[in-house]
Amino acid sequence: MNLPSSTHYDKLIARAQTLSAAPCAIAHPCDEPSLSAALEARDLGLLHPILVGPERKIRDTAAQFRLNLGDARIVDAPHSHAAAETAVALVRAGEASLLMKGSLHTDELMHEVVARNTGLRSSRRISHVFIMEVPTYPEPLFITDAAINIFPDLETKADIIRNVIDLHHGLGLGEPRVAILSAVEQVTPSIPSTIEAAALCKMADRGQIAGGLLDGPLALDNAISPDAARIKGIRSHVAGVAQVLVVPDLEAGNMLAKNLTFLANAEAAGIVLGARVPIILTSRADSPRSRLASAAVAAIYSHHLAQQQARPLA
Repeated sequence: MNLPSSTHYDKLIARAQTLSAAPCAIAHPCDEPSLSAALEARDLGLLHPILVGPERKIRDTAAQFRLNLGDARIVDAPHSHAAAETAVALVRAGEASLLMKGSLHTDELMHEVVARNTGLRSSRRISHVFIMEVPTYPEPLFITDAAINIFPDLETKADIIRNVIDLHHGLGLGEPRVAILSAVEQVTPSIPSTIEAAALCKMADRGQIAGGLLDGPLALDNAISPDAARIKGIRSHVAGVAQVLVVPDLEAGNMLAKNLTFLANAEAAGIVLGARVPIILTSRADSPRSRLASAAVAAIYSHHLAQQQARPLA
């Protein structure tokens, strides 16, 4: 498969190819984008797909778009709800170490993921991260949470930050510079997100959030532009050079990510964290490269989590 050059994503895909391919349950891959993404990821050695959904519909889709199913395992499920339920059950049973959204609504899959007795809950709150390839930015830009938590409270934001810090380390990118965004960089009582940003930074100072360098509140310009940070007199290890942008709510994050995608020609790979396994969450509008990058990120992080769990206790 010939793909356009995309340096950061190329590195992620190349690294994932050095790892053993993990079994991945794909819930309802019944359209061309989701089925082709699963099979392309298989062909690149990123994962072993387990296709969960109506078998006849999956085979008809493959035939219609001339996709080679090969020896891909198919688990028959009559409809999208059953496919989501079965895919989650495969993960719980240890038959899959990754979960991927197919051609069903995100809410339908996440309903099964967060189910109290049959889902994939962990001690962390679940959150979403976009790993963005922005042509005008020198490194991958992580944006969280733009897809799961609508109006996160302080403790949810703390878990959102913990999740993305762990991902950054798991991808081998080291300690991240985390900017907690608001509309302004001063703590302003009339803007609650500035107060929460300051509290989160103090939580990091006290060791309640570890592994990253936090600063906030920061407006977007002084989070990613050294010139803007300098002009406003903001001096920190994060201002102007942020690697992670923590948005105040889903609306702001979703608009920021789509703004970068459609106005700045950025690519957006998406992953859900905080569940028992990484969840590859793609959109119908995603490019083939974004879908493969999402799979690569999940594969690398899954391998990292497995290594962490295998380590003996000190």
